[in-house]
Amino acid sequence: MAATISFWGDTLGVQNLSGSGLGFYGSTFGNSVEVGSYQDSTYITDGAGATQGPAVNNNKYIHPESGTNSVTGDTHLQYIPNRVATLNIRFTNDSAVRTQNTKLRIFDRSNINNPASGVTTKVAQIIHPDPNQANPSNSSDATWSTPTGSSVILSLVNSPGISGGRPMGDYTTDTQHDWYTVISASPDSIGAKTLYGLYVELEYL
Repeated sequence: MAATISFWGDTLGVQNLSGSGLGFYGSTFGNSVEVGSYQDSTYITDGAGATQGPAVNNNKYIHPESGTNSVTGDTHLQYIPNRVATLNIRFTNDSAVRTQNTKLRIFDRSNINNPASGVTTKVAQIIHPDPNQANPSNSSDATWSTPTGSSVILSLVNSPGISGGRPMGDYTTDTQHDWYTVISASPDSIGAKTLYGLYVELEYL
C-alpha cells in the first residue's frame, strides 16, 4: 500500500471519514450554531453538511486553555485523553518510517493558503495515550490555536507512532502514525459554511 493519510472520527478506527468530513452543529444534527458561539455537536457529513452520518466526540471551545467534551465534560486541554479527541489523523505506509514537519491548515477548500470563509476554528493537539482523564499530559497543547490559511499553521508532533505513544520520541519508526486533535468551530455570520476544509501535509523518511 502506498503512503496514505486518512481521517478517523474515533480512536477505535471504526468511523473512517473517507469521502466525507466533519460538520459542526447546535444541540443536534442540522441545528444552527449561533454567531459568535461554538458548536454543541459534531457529526460525519458531506461537503454541504446535509447528510447525517455518525456523531463523533464533540469538543467545544470554552476558554483558551480548556473546553467541554461530550464524554468527559469541562476540562483543561491537557486532561483530555486521545480516546475522546474529535479527529484522529492517521498516516500509514508499507514499511516503518519516521515522520516530520507535519502541518495542519484550515482553508477554503480551494487554496491551502487561503483562510476558511465565514468561520473561526479552534484546534489543539492531544497527546494523551493514557485513557485515564485524571492523569494530565504535559505533551498535549496547553492552549487552543486558530489555524487560518497560511497565516497560522498548526505544527503536529514528529513521529507519534501507532496510537500516538511515541516510544522513541522523534525517532519512533512505525508503519502507522496517529495524531489526535480537538476541533471547535464558530460561525462569523449566519448561513451554512461550506468554503471550509482541513488540510494535512507531512514528510516521511
